[in-house]
Amino acid sequence: MVTTTIPNAAGSTAPEDAIVIELKQPMIAAVLAWALPGLGHVYQGRTGKGLLFFVCVLGTFFYGMYLGGGKVVYAAVPWEQQYRWQYWCQLGVGLPSTPMLVQRRRMLDNEELLWNGFMAPPKNGPIDLKDDSGNLTSQPNELAKWTVEYHPHFELGTVYTVVAGLLNVLVICDAAGGPLVISQQSSKKSDKDKQQPDSATS
Repeated sequence: MVTTTIPNAAGSTAPEDAIVIELKQPMIAAVLAWALPGLGHVYQGRTGKGLLFFVCVLGTFFYGMYLGGGKVVYAAVPWEQQYRWQYWCQLGVGLPSTPMLVQRRRMLDNEELLWNGFMAPPKNGPIDLKDDSGNLTSQPNELAKWTVEYHPHFELGTVYTVVAGLLNVLVICDAAGGPLVISQQSSKKSDKDKQQPDSATS
C-alpha cells in the first residue's frame, strides 16, 4: 500500500501534524479514475473528492453532449478531410465515451449501428437539410449538416466534451500520485546563515 503525506491546514510538515493519505494501489486507482471520473478516489477512501470529480467532469461532458444534440462525441473516420484529434481528448472521460469506438468499428465494417446511432460517426455523401426558413439545402455530408443544424452549439459542445476529458486526465494524475503540494520557502534567513558574515563585505 502506498501513502503520501501533506502538510496540515497550518502548513506544518512535522510528522505528528502532517496528514497521511492512503493511495492504496496507485495504478488500480488510476485505471478506476479513467473508467469513471472520481471512482479512483472513492477506492482510496477519498469519497468527497471523488463525488466532486464525478459531478464536475461528467456534468461538463454530458452538458456538452446536450449542447451538440448528442452528435459531438464520435471517433474519427477516414473520409474526413481534417484529422479529428478531439476524440482523443474526449476519451479521457473514460467508459462513458467508449461507445464511439464501437460505433466507428461497426460503421467501417458496414454493420448496423447500435443504440439508435448514439455516438456514431457522421455518414459520408450528400444529405438534405431543411433550414430555419424551411428551405431545403444539400450538404456534402452528415458532419456538414450537424455543423449547420446546431451552429454555434456544435462547436461549443465539442469544446465542453474535450475540456471534460482533459480535466479527467488531471483527476487520474491526482488518484495515482496524490495531491500536488507546493511547499513555501521561508523568506527569512536561518540562524546559521545570520551567523556567517557576508563574504562580499568581509
